[in-house]
Amino acid sequence: MTSITLRELADSLGARLEGNAGLTITGIAGLATAKISDISFLANKAYAKLLEQTQAGAVILRETEAHLFSGSKLIVEDPYLCYARLSRHFDASYDHVSGIHPTAVIDGKAEVGQNVSIGPYVVIGRGAVIGDEVSIGSGTSIGEGTIVGNRTRLAANVTVYHGVFIGEDCVVHSATVIGADGFGFAPDRENGGWCKIHQLGGVRIGNRVEIGASTAIDRGALEDTVIEDGVIIDNQVHIAHNCHIGENTAIAANCGIAGSTRIGRNCTMAGAVGIVGHIEITDNVHFTGMSMVTKSVSEPGSYSSGTSAVPTREWRKNAVRFNQLNDLATRLKALESKHN
Repeated sequence: MTSITLRELADSLGARLEGNAGLTITGIAGLATAKISDISFLANKAYAKLLEQTQAGAVILRETEAHLFSGSKLIVEDPYLCYARLSRHFDASYDHVSGIHPTAVIDGKAEVGQNVSIGPYVVIGRGAVIGDEVSIGSGTSIGEGTIVGNRTRLAANVTVYHGVFIGEDCVVHSATVIGADGFGFAPDRENGGWCKIHQLGGVRIGNRVEIGASTAIDRGALEDTVIEDGVIIDNQVHIAHNCHIGENTAIAANCGIAGSTRIGRNCTMAGAVGIVGHIEITDNVHFTGMSMVTKSVSEPGSYSSGTSAVPTREWRKNAVRFNQLNDLATRLKALESKHN
């Protein structure tokens, strides 16, 4: 169990401490469930009423809410960000235990750095380079010539194909596949069916990138697929060949991005956004859930498409009217022309 004093926490977070500096904290919990050994936080004013009944040993608050809690407190500008930083102290999954399991299969021409943690049945291919303090979970496969940067963590059963570059301090969760072939086929009218376009590029992933479970990032057809520094990708996302995702962009679950799309920096995609291929999205663009993006976006801002759920009877009526829009627009244009 991790334990740390309130003074140590305040110093590490740059927070102003009021109360018992020697209080030992062993965990983080919500205001409603916290115990005396826990620290909690108030990021949403809607939960301020819980401050009167919480059993937390200390609470992280803004200056404007500090008077609402009489116990020990850490006063910060952004309690939610402070909670995020604090969570690292209590996450046992980040405990790094160096060693290489005897069942791991490491090619003799692979390079493995210092203080690595390599789990059971890991396979590391010819010419791969594994940096210092890298953690690789059981059953993970790393292809020939792939490079994994310092302190990166690959969870169990991750598949990284050949010729992939992953930067430093990245996290890749289970069942993710990086570097599989992009969906490239040419119609073969002479013989019928399809002719495969072999994918000759790779994947380049920057530093501090986190990739969720069961996500697929395809290798490029000729040039590399690129994920820049600080990008965060949720579970079950598909990024097709030759996409370029800009720095600090966030992509939520079930998004699909078609090939050769360029997305700028500091963009966000809510759940189930679909983006067609060969378009460009500028910096600071935000797509709400289930948006379908069919053309380039050159102006920052928030964009939406589709409609929210309504009762089925109402939806059926609206669906009929939707099919009538073209006819209505034509008639309206004719009336306007006649009026003018």
